[in-house]
Amino acid sequence: MSSSDAHHSELGAFLRARRGELTPAEVGLPGSAGRRRVKGLRREEVALLASISPDYYTRLEQGRRQASEPVLDALARVLRLDDGERAYMFELSGRDAARPRRRIPQKVQPQLRRLLDDLSTTPGVVLGRRTDILAWNPLAAALFTDFGRIPEAQRNFVRLVFREPAIRALYPDWEWVAQTSLAQLRMEAARDPDDPRLAALVGELSLQDPDFRRWWGAHRVAVQGSGTKVLHHPVVGRLTLDWSFLTCADDPDQQLITLTAEPGTASHDRLRILASWTARSADDPAADR
Repeated sequence: MSSSDAHHSELGAFLRARRGELTPAEVGLPGSAGRRRVKGLRREEVALLASISPDYYTRLEQGRRQASEPVLDALARVLRLDDGERAYMFELSGRDAARPRRRIPQKVQPQLRRLLDDLSTTPGVVLGRRTDILAWNPLAAALFTDFGRIPEAQRNFVRLVFREPAIRALYPDWEWVAQTSLAQLRMEAARDPDDPRLAALVGELSLQDPDFRRWWGAHRVAVQGSGTKVLHHPVVGRLTLDWSFLTCADDPDQQLITLTAEPGTASHDRLRILASWTARSADDPAADR
């Protein structure tokens, strides 16, 4: 399957999933007296609301037609897409299909590595494409897990969220964290649907984890630049940490994720205790190099 065909096929699946979540009442259509034979909106109803022909919309879902920008805007409105879902739909429309795809292995950028090394009281992780973990500092290893013991080919954040017991145990709200990380991974799939490593990751997790398989099939997408994580750490207890990322100018596919706690809170004090404990117990501070 070509890159264009893969985009169109995924666009059709995405549209079906989104219309399946809406009811006629939610979009201002009258309900029917009998039982509906389809979940959510019918194709004809989406087409009516978007002011396009049913045949045009059917061809979009079947991957046999490329949508214009006005049609995509109309569908985003009809299907109540948020900003991340709208961006994802436009990615799948094929407008970026000519953009070159880089498949060379990523290495952490030197400036991010230096910045990471200077963060002695702040956990930091550099994520690359597919949420691959490219680098981390000792405090991040103390907070999450010893990334150095994980084979490099398996050092991926989404994979660890689903398959690493120590990571699962950290999150009281694991299900929300897992679904959010998966939704961000699907944005990666839209940017490069032919990436063999991404396909292998999705295939592996789909076979091994029924939750991943079910949530991946829901076609949820998300774009987040900051947020809050709640963790229950085995050494210092409950932590409420704010996270944000810094994108590398030389390689926009690399992002430095940092986690901080509000000064004066118990989480701030506990994070400082963990930093002090890490500084005393770390035998090899360059384990991730």
